[in-house]
Amino acid sequence: MKIRAGYDIAFKCLQDVPMVLMLTVHPSRRPDIVAGHALRVSPKVRTKDYIDAFGNVCTRLVAPPGLIELRSEFVIEDSGLPDAVAPEAARVPLDELPDDALVYLLGSRYCDTQHLTDLAWSTFGHVDGGWQLVQSICDYVHDRIRFGYRFARNDRTASQGHDERVGVCRDFAHLAVALCRCMNIPARYCTGYLGDIGVPADPAPMDFSAWFEAYIGGRWYTFDARHNHPRIGRIVIARGRDAADVAISTTFGPTELVRFKVMTDEVRTAERFPLQPDIDVKQDRTTQFAAATD
Repeated sequence: MKIRAGYDIAFKCLQDVPMVLMLTVHPSRRPDIVAGHALRVSPKVRTKDYIDAFGNVCTRLVAPPGLIELRSEFVIEDSGLPDAVAPEAARVPLDELPDDALVYLLGSRYCDTQHLTDLAWSTFGHVDGGWQLVQSICDYVHDRIRFGYRFARNDRTASQGHDERVGVCRDFAHLAVALCRCMNIPARYCTGYLGDIGVPADPAPMDFSAWFEAYIGGRWYTFDARHNHPRIGRIVIARGRDAADVAISTTFGPTELVRFKVMTDEVRTAERFPLQPDIDVKQDRTTQFAAATD
């Protein structure tokens, strides 16, 4: 199947503001892109990409005073299959884990394992197997936290999410990741696109999604404590220890988010591929919008 995805994001800046963006599809999925994907910035500014310590593509730029618009639209091929399910995947002994998986056993900014270790072992210590353990953690987190966009908070840790029992997709992922690490299962946080493909449409506006991957059975498997069932059409943007490593935008100065739109839809057979928006012809509208927000 083919999926059309992209974003339309705008910030208002009061001065020159350096930014680091993490909006590029992860290198592991780049071969699947069949149309588009270039970042379009208005007004045009110099951009520079680099690969961070976790293998994600980051974009640096300096936003000038006023309105800056960031857009991309692309088509990507996907298997159309739901997330893999492998009940036979076993827990990997600690001394046999790959070196690069060890960092995903450690506590991190939002995955405060030191506050959850006793809970984890008392709750899941009796569970055998690798897949069964991770799935038990997902079941627990799914039942523990109530989802709602009104509950979003950008400084909530995993243990706070456990205590408060509310949150958004990042809170489900943080708690599940932290509990896996407490049980000596490497787990890493993921962010990307996840549309309503194969499931009833969610009436809420589309957003980037968060899930996690656990290292069992000698490979990384996808898990999603919020939805807690296999989904179709995930498009990963970035992976890291937690949300601090994969922020969609990091700004080094005063900014105001004035527009945020994400799209992810299956391309029907009769549809034409989308074209990248021509930002040059949108300058008049951009100028009018900037004037209206002054």
